[in-house]
Amino acid sequence: MPTSLSASGSTHGRSPIADAGPQSLCAREPRVPAERLVAEMVPPPRFDSVRFDTYVPDPTQPSQAEAVSTLSGFAAGLGGAHASGSGKRRWFSRAPKAAAPAAPRGVYLDGGYGVGKTHLLASLWHATPAEPALKAFGTFVELTNLVGALGFQQTVETLGGHRLLCIDEFELDDPGDTVLVSSLLSRLVERGVALAATSNTLPGKLGEGRFAAVDFLREIQGLSAHFRPLRIDGQDYRHRGLPEAPAPFSDEQVTKAAYATGGASLDDFPGLLDHLAKVHPSRYGALTEGVSAVCLTDVVPVPDQSTALRLVVLADRLYDREIPVLASGVPFDRLFSDDMLNGGYRKKYFRAISRLTALARDAKPLVSQ
Repeated sequence: MPTSLSASGSTHGRSPIADAGPQSLCAREPRVPAERLVAEMVPPPRFDSVRFDTYVPDPTQPSQAEAVSTLSGFAAGLGGAHASGSGKRRWFSRAPKAAAPAAPRGVYLDGGYGVGKTHLLASLWHATPAEPALKAFGTFVELTNLVGALGFQQTVETLGGHRLLCIDEFELDDPGDTVLVSSLLSRLVERGVALAATSNTLPGKLGEGRFAAVDFLREIQGLSAHFRPLRIDGQDYRHRGLPEAPAPFSDEQVTKAAYATGGASLDDFPGLLDHLAKVHPSRYGALTEGVSAVCLTDVVPVPDQSTALRLVVLADRLYDREIPVLASGVPFDRLFSDDMLNGGYRKKYFRAISRLTALARDAKPLVSQ
């Protein structure tokens, strides 16, 4: 079912001439039906064609080649009948419980931003010998939103017949998410679902620096028990041997490029930040549907942490969909304050800077020389 996009009726954050040319993200209010949330739990477009043999390990980082070998073996081990005794997908029927496995039935890819964790996670999804309907791939925020849309028990029934659940960008930002995800994954493991996740934080360290993790230690340790940690070392591949990201352009250059690029959007950055607060982060992918390039004027440092975290999610969805970002104002490495870059969410912010930098480089050809 297609996404419903309605006009907001507001011109806040829009170019005064946007109606005559580029579209505006600020004019979009996507509605995503629950059934689409499930159907779209597949690797995003950027990772449609990735495989283990397209991952290029850094020869100076042996953990990268080891990760490919380990994950290949993990995928091969997921063949055969589902642990519940059926190879058919269960959407709304109850699957019989299977005895919980004694050893962790999951892998947890831990490493810095840009070492290829999502590439490896998507490769695992592709390599697992099961039809796509028996495998699910989504970000942490998409998984929690699925629970919100379907309800906890229905989510268990929907995903309980799967062979594999892949969770990208696994981050616990509040106690409610901790308890919710711990309970959900425990129920899925009982039904024989294998788990795989990526994060910049080891499972036992989830939540540190963001909320009183010690108060939820039991739940965090319970999550950790489901996974075998797999460390992946290395530097950000997006910047290996590549030139620095282009400096921001002028408002005039960005606007001109937006009008010259079919399917581009044009918004002023502060207005877009305000609009993101009105759209659930799980809908940010739908927000950018059909957009060929995002053009932003007047980029300024984000004013607070809540706004910054929403921007991180948008950066992830733009990166997943390979949408170039052309901007004027401050460079992307000045979006977040020193306090933010030194705080509990620092790894998220560095990932966003890395991804936006790559997308800014992709957008450079849009400006006529």
